[in-house]
Amino acid sequence: MSQLITIGLIMIAIYVVISVLLYYLQDYFLFKAEKLPPDFEFFYENQEIEEYTIETRDGATLNGLHFKINNPKGVVLYLKGNSKSIKGWGKFAVDFTRNGYDVVMLDYRGFGKSTGRRTQKALKRDIQVVYNKLREQVSEKYIILYGRSLGSGLATKLASVNNPRMLILDAPYYSLTKVAARYAPFMPLSWLIKYPLPTYKWLKYVQCPIHIIHGTDDKLIPYKTSVKLSKIKPKQTKLYTVIGGGHKNLNNFESYHHMLTEILDSQPQQSTLEGSSYHVIHNTKR
Repeated sequence: MSQLITIGLIMIAIYVVISVLLYYLQDYFLFKAEKLPPDFEFFYENQEIEEYTIETRDGATLNGLHFKINNPKGVVLYLKGNSKSIKGWGKFAVDFTRNGYDVVMLDYRGFGKSTGRRTQKALKRDIQVVYNKLREQVSEKYIILYGRSLGSGLATKLASVNNPRMLILDAPYYSLTKVAARYAPFMPLSWLIKYPLPTYKWLKYVQCPIHIIHGTDDKLIPYKTSVKLSKIKPKQTKLYTVIGGGHKNLNNFESYHHMLTEILDSQPQQSTLEGSSYHVIHNTKR
């Protein structure tokens, strides 16, 4: 009996140690930041860029890029994934500038030249600060929010408390707690995760059109996640499926670029169902 108690205590101790490690090391696993020296100079061929720096109220520095074109239709606030810095992510700005839009990118705290202690509250506050700066220069009806992977939850939060033209989610997650649960199913993640980023909760309050793009072969965030998210606000959500697309290669599919152009060119339209088959039931005799 005493041996069973000893084994039980050892197992509990191991569980507690793993929980503590998970809590304190999750920043390391979640954020794959690339730091840049303060004097680093950004360059992108055939792209006009303007670097910006914003001081936050808690003393942090937010660094980002504004990709500019002549006579833009609007501006895309691009919230990137969890790796590297905007030095590498900047190459995707062309997908929007070629469609007639300016692009603003931001390095989260600890990424690139941005500084400051990172918390979920700080991240939400930072993106709102950037959004406010944009709103001073252009009406919200010309602002498009694009959230890629990690950035999808943040973009959704931003859309839930503002009124942008539309929200585009690229490989979004239901919540980071759900993503982590796939790898640590027996851990008390609701207590341990410092960045739950509950996309599904924030999506309920989004009033603008929602466009979701996801690949069917995404191994990190399964395609079924976007199907589930698309059912939260079905009347204003459209799901775009990239057949064979993974988590990091959607830009290598022609279909992705066709979808993106369709989304960016779309305008909210009022349509009527009068004269359609909306109320027709298939199993009737007539």
